[in-house]
Amino acid sequence: MNRNEGRTGLGDTFMPDPDTPNPATHVDTGSNPGFSWATPTEFVKLPSGGKFYQEGHPLHGKDTLEINYMTAKEEDILTSKSLIKQGVVIDRLLQSVIIDKTLNVNSLLVGDKNAVLVATRITGYGEEYATNVSCPACATTEEYTFDLNDGVITSPTDNAERHGVEMGLEGTFTIELPLTNATVECRLLTGADEAKLAKEAERKSRRKIEESTLTDSFRAFIISVNGDDSPFTIASFVKAMPARDSRRLRTVYADMVPSIDLTQQYECHSCGYAADMEVPLTADFFWPK
Repeated sequence: MNRNEGRTGLGDTFMPDPDTPNPATHVDTGSNPGFSWATPTEFVKLPSGGKFYQEGHPLHGKDTLEINYMTAKEEDILTSKSLIKQGVVIDRLLQSVIIDKTLNVNSLLVGDKNAVLVATRITGYGEEYATNVSCPACATTEEYTFDLNDGVITSPTDNAERHGVEMGLEGTFTIELPLTNATVECRLLTGADEAKLAKEAERKSRRKIEESTLTDSFRAFIISVNGDDSPFTIASFVKAMPARDSRRLRTVYADMVPSIDLTQQYECHSCGYAADMEVPLTADFFWPK
């Protein structure tokens, strides 16, 4: 099956909704009312389609998110030594371009956050992304240009049917595991969840505590087991889960995560090696030459 079947090109992702009025209406008059300019905006198509947010969340049921184009203000954020040191520079950048200020960027699902990240970069510096790439075959390092508009959005809809996953009303989904026959209810992780897991992993490493990345992530996205949502029950189940069930859970969860696939064809100019390559998001992603 063509891997692009059933997906939407990223080029379509950044087109304004034709039923929406011209979005370039954010006008700043500054201190001189006789001089004004409009900040253009973009509607980003969300990989989740708004289906995995609980009722009351600003993106519940919404398939697009409006953002401002990057400006010099956002470049100030990108160069802030304080924000870089704190490790929050990207979050502050995205929070700045999101028009709906009731929306906390850390509440975005990871796939949606990545979609906004790529869209923001395109509005600031265009779709061409030139970066240094090391050839897996001959180890030659060369500058290679990727087209960010060639990314595709993956939707979990078809995967849910294939895996027999039941979708809940509050953005959750249930999986029946093969060995224990347990019914596990799950939710998708947000940017805040991933940051919390990374912080916990760092804490364990610093204190020389044995890592438990897999079980920690299970406890983060499992909501209930056989209808029991007790943290003790979930933790006990995760600890005793057979490897076969663990693999099934990991596979289905990964297929249920809506995201952007930035894999593109790479061909080495030195040896001719060609293969699919995930676009590397290096430091020059937001600072092109």
